[in-house]
Amino acid sequence: MPRALGMTSAKEGQGAGMAKGYWVTVYRAVSKPEALAAYAKLAGPAITAGGGRFVVRGMPAKAYEAGLEQRCVVIEFDSVEKAIATYEGAEYQAAKKLLDGAVERDVRMVEGA
Repeated sequence: MPRALGMTSAKEGQGAGMAKGYWVTVYRAVSKPEALAAYAKLAGPAITAGGGRFVVRGMPAKAYEAGLEQRCVVIEFDSVEKAIATYEGAEYQAAKKLLDGAVERDVRMVEGA
């Protein structure tokens, strides 16, 4: 897919260094806040054990365009591969099961610029 004018890939912008990885979660709806709280108690340690560092956790100050005023989370990893491995790991997947029927969210793994 061609890139927009003036854009470079993370690898081109970083030179020989490895780009950071970001796990970005935007919640669309939370129907069971107690399930989200139980999830957070398990997910937080699983994510930090995988090398994740929480950069953003909370409600947006302002939402634009199609944005919803719901919880947002951004977690930084040393690489996108580490972010994916943490998400797919057994410890995180056990925590994630607590969200079944409790939230609707969008989760993306993004390579840093």
